[in-house]
Amino acid sequence: MRAGSVSKWFEGDGGRSVATSEMSLDAGSLAGRLPEGELVASCRTGDALAFAQLVRLHEGMVVSLSARLLGDPEEARDVAQEVFLQVYKRLGAFEGRSSLKTWIYRIAVNQCHNRRRFWHRRRRDRELPIDERVLAPLAALERRGGESPYHETLRRERARIVQAALLELRFEHRTVLVLREVEGLTCEEVASALGVAEGTVKSRLSRAREAMRRRLATLLEGEVAS
Repeated sequence: MRAGSVSKWFEGDGGRSVATSEMSLDAGSLAGRLPEGELVASCRTGDALAFAQLVRLHEGMVVSLSARLLGDPEEARDVAQEVFLQVYKRLGAFEGRSSLKTWIYRIAVNQCHNRRRFWHRRRRDRELPIDERVLAPLAALERRGGESPYHETLRRERARIVQAALLELRFEHRTVLVLREVEGLTCEEVASALGVAEGTVKSRLSRAREAMRRRLATLLEGEVAS
């Protein structure tokens, strides 16, 4: 189901069905009120408004991460729906050994990986035009106000080249680079989100940075040549 925001339906307390799009309207007054532990506890009791707050706090992060990993903002929104459906179903298994945000990152990365495998089986990743994969996420996620037309064009062109290079990386390298450099997680947090050793994260990050450097150099040479 395509949607501008997460709109999956969840069963609330007493069997009441509540859409997250509906809950978001009521969540504004809740934002920032509940500490994470209390928020999780309230969600586990079936508190629809608490879950609305959870979605409100993390939806933007999930959509942004998914768009960068997949290169398609519409697919990113679909993935976000599935991510929060999984969060709703699995919240009882959340043990608090990592932060809730890191736990949600892990679910989001897994869902993006599954979506890429779905694409690969249907060879869609080879059919989607590079401009659509690169420019659409940037246009949807990185609009800024107050810039002159020249500076906005320059920024968007730089962002286009970076995103193009990012999409050429192996998925595991792209993921670790986005989590560390874009989302700002520590290596320890990235390791927790990916379910791998911290040393593995550092190794992948080193390879990802080198691969990114090479891809950027190639793309920039192409821009100059053209």
